[in-house]
Amino acid sequence: MVLEWLRHSLLDTAKLLPFLFLTYLLMEFLEHRSGDAAGRLLRRSGKIGPLIGGALGVVPQCGFSAAASGLYAGRLITAGTLLAVYLSTSDEMLPILLSSGVPLPFLLAVLGCKLAIGVLAGFAADALFRVFRRRREAEAPCIEAICEREHCRCGEHFVLSALKHTLRIAAFLLIVTFVLEAAVHLVGEERIAALVLDRPVLGNLLAALVGLIPNCASSVLLTELYLSGVISIGSMLSGLLVNAGVGLLVLFRTNRPVRDSLRVLAILWCVGMLSGLLIDLTPLSGWLNRLR
Repeated sequence: MVLEWLRHSLLDTAKLLPFLFLTYLLMEFLEHRSGDAAGRLLRRSGKIGPLIGGALGVVPQCGFSAAASGLYAGRLITAGTLLAVYLSTSDEMLPILLSSGVPLPFLLAVLGCKLAIGVLAGFAADALFRVFRRRREAEAPCIEAICEREHCRCGEHFVLSALKHTLRIAAFLLIVTFVLEAAVHLVGEERIAALVLDRPVLGNLLAALVGLIPNCASSVLLTELYLSGVISIGSMLSGLLVNAGVGLLVLFRTNRPVRDSLRVLAILWCVGMLSGLLIDLTPLSGWLNRLR
């Protein structure tokens, strides 16, 4: 059993390696080759970042959330762009819905809801944080600051530097993923399901907490519970909106100060929980269920 958990953890971590490496490669290139001009260009293009981030997040690859976390830690994208990626990312939801044979209009409607919520929340977050922009730019870490904090001594070549950062993060993710894999199997999906039975308000709150588990098992569980009629469409979306996969692990591992990561996490959870609750309390839930 332990070997099976380890195998799953190794596979999950291996899937992220290309995304992590390309992310750090981009950060190193911009830092060591492009200079301030590229940084200014990225900051100016960040005004439409939430729209781009939301569109990329819809693609069913949890690696995008990990990549976005690394870019945010280097302050190459805004907090709103990061939130848009987190909220719109579909992880395992899309293949499960496809394999269950749900109608295409329902699938597109669910993806559209996640995209719209992600983009709107992203632009709202950027507008809210705009008053703190000067302060954030003053304290914003670059890749050199991350290198210094991790004592990696990797400034001699940006490819080697990116590889070292990737391996460090991969080792961290492997350990955490293995622990989570063991916890899900030991606790049991049935017990987790019992927490999020179709209960008004409480179901949305608990589903959003389950969705924060940085493992594909949480998105699989929430989607299967909805398809089985155990939880409402709003509860499912509450959990799936906050289900940023390992992106949150990368965020807390690389981003400083920690209070900034906690702020992003709090906003993510609140937006996900309230959005799902709003869907359950309005005709949107009936419309979505009729499409199914």
